[in-house]
Amino acid sequence: MATILPPRPKVGMVSLGCPKNLVDSERILTKLRADGYAMSPDYAGADVVLVNTCGFLDSAKEESLEAIGEAIAENGRVIVTGCMGKEAEVIRERFPAVLAVTGAHQYEQVVGAVHDAAPIPPSAYLDLVPERDLKLTPKHYSYLKISEGCNHRCSFCIIPALRGDLVSRRPDAILREAEKLVAAGTRELLVISQDTSAYGLDLRHASWPLKGGGEIRSDMTDLARHLGRLGTPDDPVWVRLHYVYPYPHVDRVIPLMAEGLVVPYLDIPFQHAAPSVLKAMKRPANEAKVLERIGRWREIAPDIAIRSTFVVGFPGETEADFDYLLQWLEEARLDRVGAFRFEPVAGAAANDLPDPVPEEVKEERYARLMELTARISAEKLEAKVGRRLDVIIDEVGGDGATGRSQADAPEIDGQVHLRDAGHLTPGAIVTVEIEEADEHDLFGVPVLAG
Repeated sequence: MATILPPRPKVGMVSLGCPKNLVDSERILTKLRADGYAMSPDYAGADVVLVNTCGFLDSAKEESLEAIGEAIAENGRVIVTGCMGKEAEVIRERFPAVLAVTGAHQYEQVVGAVHDAAPIPPSAYLDLVPERDLKLTPKHYSYLKISEGCNHRCSFCIIPALRGDLVSRRPDAILREAEKLVAAGTRELLVISQDTSAYGLDLRHASWPLKGGGEIRSDMTDLARHLGRLGTPDDPVWVRLHYVYPYPHVDRVIPLMAEGLVVPYLDIPFQHAAPSVLKAMKRPANEAKVLERIGRWREIAPDIAIRSTFVVGFPGETEADFDYLLQWLEEARLDRVGAFRFEPVAGAAANDLPDPVPEEVKEERYARLMELTARISAEKLEAKVGRRLDVIIDEVGGDGATGRSQADAPEIDGQVHLRDAGHLTPGAIVTVEIEEADEHDLFGVPVLAG
């Protein structure tokens, strides 16, 4: 007579915030899956629900609190983790029914809390380790986190208080993870951290041996070079660098883009351009002649795309400071730009700065900045009409498909919309002839091989 085993406990997950949080969620779920838990796509089927919170801005905290409230209302058995775990008393005061609260990247604590809340039956199967890590992104692209924490003390940011100082992962371990992801179907590796350009600083850029011979340094350039070699000309793997500060040593990465080892794309959080505002923000590298360096990068890798984010309405920002920023953007001609109105964050030093900018002025400056950057984006995309670009396919439906060029990261940048593309598959990298453009997206048709 067959033995009927009890059902495995099911875990639901709500993951909020940045890609770094998403990686944390994937690691937590992978460990729980390996421990024998099943995953639930909805509240009703879950024995316990995890809410991975964001605590960077007050608006993000409120979104996290709303998500916790919804999970409690829909399920009732909720464990909270993530950046807002630093404010456990706030969470417990508002939601006393929460089972446990843990902080950012406290994997063992949150997994332990799940074991306490929904124990695994002693007769569960033993061969539950998945063949590959559990992913929350499509199969063909993966976020690759190379470090935790940050050594900077920007006046508007509380990330170091939430996630601590820089702690870099060993480069050999990162490379092994990347190799497994590629073997499982990843065609694009999105390298993330709080400060990718600072990778390895805490390890003194030491080297580690590699299986099969050779070694790898704990250095952004060396790591990027090794990651870029995971693909071949016939089966390429895109390596995309996020959250890079414009330090001088970043110059060494640009030739890798010209060689095709790294996607010609840099995500650089400039935040502002006016010297007085950068000083008040306590931004690193604020004395660098950034425009000159961008020019040199474009000489080496003409197709390099630069995306960035900016804060408008920072305390003390004058009309002259904002005009300086607009003039800087006119000259820099960045490919992708996002902007935020300054928002006080509990615990941030910027809250105590004098001369706050009125909300209506913030709105007016935000609108002007976005109008300018939309025009620049439209002009740069129009210049691509008639060219042939490599595009990675994200979705296919009917007779069309949607993908991204090397200038576009998933979720945050533009897309390439394709006609006559119903035969393609997600993850394929194809050559596309660009036919049209608007402020954000490109439109084209696949070029048939041969």
